[in-house]
Amino acid sequence: MHEQLERLVDEMVERGILFDDAVGAFERSFIAKVLERTDGNLTSAARELRIHRNTLSRKMTELKIRR
Repeated sequence: MHEQLERLVDEMVERGILFDDAVGAFERSFIAKVLERTDGNLTSAARELRIHRNTLSRKMTELKIRR
Protein backbone atom coordinates (compact mmCIF):
# COMPACT_ATOMS: atom_id res chain seq x y z
CA MET A 1 0.00 0.00 0.00
CA HIS A 2 2.88 2.37 0.74
CA GLU A 3 4.11 2.07 -2.84
CA GLN A 4 0.65 2.85 -4.22
CA LEU A 5 0.45 5.95 -2.05
CA GLU A 6 3.91 7.05 -3.18
CA ARG A 7 2.88 6.68 -6.84
CA LEU A 8 -0.28 8.65 -6.23
CA VAL A 9 1.63 11.45 -4.47
CA ASP A 10 4.18 11.53 -7.32
CA GLU A 11 1.38 11.82 -9.87
CA MET A 12 -0.34 14.59 -7.92
CA VAL A 13 2.89 16.57 -7.57
CA GLU A 14 3.67 16.13 -11.27
CA ARG A 15 0.22 17.44 -12.18
CA GLY A 16 0.70 20.49 -9.97
CA ILE A 17 -2.08 19.68 -7.52
CA LEU A 18 -1.90 22.00 -4.53
CA PHE A 19 -1.38 20.60 -1.05
CA ASP A 20 -4.72 21.84 0.30
CA ASP A 21 -6.54 20.32 -2.68
CA ALA A 22 -4.75 17.00 -2.20
CA VAL A 23 -5.56 16.90 1.52
CA GLY A 24 -9.18 17.83 0.83
CA ALA A 25 -9.52 15.11 -1.81
CA PHE A 26 -8.02 12.53 0.55
CA GLU A 27 -10.26 13.52 3.46
CA ARG A 28 -13.35 13.58 1.27
CA SER A 29 -12.65 10.10 -0.13
CA PHE A 30 -11.66 8.61 3.21
CA ILE A 31 -14.68 9.97 5.08
CA ALA A 32 -17.06 9.03 2.28
CA LYS A 33 -15.76 5.44 2.27
CA VAL A 34 -16.17 5.11 6.04
CA LEU A 35 -19.68 6.57 5.85
CA GLU A 36 -20.49 4.05 3.15
CA ARG A 37 -19.21 1.20 5.35
CA THR A 38 -21.35 2.42 8.27
CA ASP A 39 -24.47 3.00 6.12
CA GLY A 40 -24.29 6.73 6.85
CA ASN A 41 -24.32 6.31 10.63
CA LEU A 42 -22.34 9.31 11.92
CA THR A 43 -21.73 7.88 15.37
CA SER A 44 -20.31 4.64 13.97
CA ALA A 45 -18.28 6.48 11.34
CA ALA A 46 -16.83 8.88 13.92
CA ARG A 47 -15.93 5.96 16.15
CA GLU A 48 -14.21 4.18 13.24
CA LEU A 49 -12.37 7.37 12.25
CA ARG A 50 -11.52 7.96 15.91
CA ILE A 51 -12.78 11.54 15.82
CA HIS A 52 -15.62 13.23 17.68
CA ARG A 53 -19.02 13.09 16.00
CA ASN A 54 -19.16 16.91 15.94
CA THR A 55 -15.80 17.00 14.17
CA LEU A 56 -17.11 14.56 11.59
CA SER A 57 -20.21 16.70 11.02
CA ARG A 58 -18.07 19.82 10.63
CA LYS A 59 -15.73 18.05 8.19
CA MET A 60 -18.69 16.82 6.18
CA THR A 61 -19.99 20.39 5.90
CA GLU A 62 -16.57 21.76 4.95
CA LEU A 63 -15.98 19.04 2.35
CA LYS A 64 -19.58 19.09 1.08
CA ILE A 65 -20.16 15.41 1.90
CA ARG A 66 -23.74 14.20 2.16
CA ARG A 67 -24.85 11.06 3.93
